[in-house]
Amino acid sequence: QVQLAESGGGLVQAGGSLRLSCATFGRTFDHCTVGWFPLASGEEREFVAAIFWSAGNRYYAGSVKGRFTISRESAKNTVHLRMNSLKPEDTAVYYCAADDHEGLGYWESYEYAYWGQGTQVTVSS
Repeated sequence: QVQLAESGGGLVQAGGSLRLSCATFGRTFDHCTVGWFPLASGEEREFVAAIFWSAGNRYYAGSVKGRFTISRESAKNTVHLRMNSLKPEDTAVYYCAADDHEGLGYWESYEYAYWGQGTQVTVSS
């Protein structure tokens, strides 16, 4: 069982930055895929970034490539999502998700067994 807790959301002006964090408790992220999936009001959950914890591979959606950076902090069993040049359309509840494998399908939300409670990101214009 993987328990996840997100933090770092908030209100920021367009062009600003935020750093989201996803921590796990009770076990490590070893050999896990950890992804971020924002859910905007009235929209479907979408993929923005994922990392293979042990292999180190990183993946991004085209809409955030060059603006978002996913990273790991091993000592704290935490994955970070640094979001720069934020746009109003980035506004959403951002969910951290994890699963016990590193491999195909990292962009699909149904591949992830464990989910956090979400953290709100609001970008004003």
